[in-house]
Amino acid sequence: MKRRTLLHTGTAALALGLARPNIARSAGSRVLRFIPQGDLAVLDPIWTTAYLTRHHGMMVFDTLYGSDGKFDPQPQMVEGATTSSDGKVWKLTLRDGLNFHDGTPVLARDCVASISRWGKRDAFGQALMAATDELSAPDDKTIQFRLKQPFPLLPAALGKVGVNICPMMPERLANTDPFKQVTEMVGSGPFRFKADERVAGARVAYERNEKYVPRPSGTPDWTAGPKIVNFDRVEWTVIPDAATAMGALQSNEADWWEAPTFDLLPLLHKTKGVTVEILDPSGSPSMLRFNQLHPPFDNPAIRRALLGAVDQADFMTAVAGTDPSGWKDKVGFFPPGSPLASDIGMQALESPRDLDKVKKDLIAAGYKNEKIVVMVASDLPVLNAMGQVGADMLQKVGMNVDLQVTDWGSVVQRRASRKPPAEGGWSVFFTSFGGVDQYTPAGHLGLRGNGANGWFGWPTDTKLEDLRTAWFAAPDATAQKIIGSQMQAEAFDNPPYLPLGEYFQPTAHANAVTGLLRGMPLFWNVKKET
Repeated sequence: MKRRTLLHTGTAALALGLARPNIARSAGSRVLRFIPQGDLAVLDPIWTTAYLTRHHGMMVFDTLYGSDGKFDPQPQMVEGATTSSDGKVWKLTLRDGLNFHDGTPVLARDCVASISRWGKRDAFGQALMAATDELSAPDDKTIQFRLKQPFPLLPAALGKVGVNICPMMPERLANTDPFKQVTEMVGSGPFRFKADERVAGARVAYERNEKYVPRPSGTPDWTAGPKIVNFDRVEWTVIPDAATAMGALQSNEADWWEAPTFDLLPLLHKTKGVTVEILDPSGSPSMLRFNQLHPPFDNPAIRRALLGAVDQADFMTAVAGTDPSGWKDKVGFFPPGSPLASDIGMQALESPRDLDKVKKDLIAAGYKNEKIVVMVASDLPVLNAMGQVGADMLQKVGMNVDLQVTDWGSVVQRRASRKPPAEGGWSVFFTSFGGVDQYTPAGHLGLRGNGANGWFGWPTDTKLEDLRTAWFAAPDATAQKIIGSQMQAEAFDNPPYLPLGEYFQPTAHANAVTGLLRGMPLFWNVKKET
């Protein structure tokens, strides 16, 4: 399938002439004007795995540990930690000067409640809490874990950069049911959320937390080190039209565009005063995610048959163009270059594609022409391209597709529904993750088999869960690699999703904007020259 061109060069040249929303609400070097990839539809970083919510969460909430560019955990809110000789007792000591935005001090019991809430939703957190006998606050500065068995990855879990982060919030908010959203944004992070300025689908704003106390030492690196804020305000303005967003950046009405479309990259590379770069070297593995609660995708044979229809190069060309440096195919359930990447089972994706055979396999597997609700995000070009290719693929193999194209915020809301597709639920959606989220089973949401407690789609696979548990207990990297291969083999036999390939998303910003950290959009350490 040829890549769908979103904007021809001649049309793109007119971008400056298009009407743009007034994003220059504030001016000057103390305001950073940011164009996010879409609308911030959900505020609670525990309730959703949407990356926009993660970016928002890192601004408003702080974490006990950060993670550097080597994915090593570094103290952030904690001053330090001690462990018992048997590795079963951890005591984390909070550093001085930590306060919530409402003026109350950060206490250990706030952190205990926050960790407990996060541990019920996050894959890594669930593993940590399963290994924990007791989590307590012996005093206002000490967080204590009493473990059933050693869990050396405890700091990595608390400081993970992928979704879901472990945000610290006041106990009164952290006691909220983790399956209900927290809507009051009170954290202890470097920015305050301006709830009074939020316009759904259009704008959110943040102001610098003047009382925030950064770590006194270290080097800013991903989410580790001092969080030094150089702006009084950060304003996010949603601009769904790519040409309009490019025009705003070119005319200095915006400072930073998170995710420019691949079609416009040649023009942006030629634009004076604009830098295009890739912040996340781990890439963005992509997937077609099944809802396994309802027919037909409660049937593993039907899911397995669809592996034979996937042409990853087709998907990635639609997303990122014909330049192979912008994407990879032959991507399994662990990304290329990750510690657990394997060739096991890859023939299911690499053998010659035969859609007629897949159509017959689906019928033999028991597909009865059930209507499948396919959700596609229209306002995120990458996911829109991916979804259109995916819907076309499903139709070509004879599936009864009900294509529902809507904004990403609506997809995020609807994918939480467990109702049957005919009653407002769903069958399939498309998404991407940062590669670091899929490097190991610790945070790989797509490779869980924990049913109702799992990520959207809710697959139940006890073998996959047992292998994941064994990975945490593995004595060395060699043993972990073997278990990773076994997990991939199980995923090909009982697919929790279809791997669609991996792309590398650039970001674009004014040359005057410097100090961007690797990994994701982070809003500390960034400066803007006048």
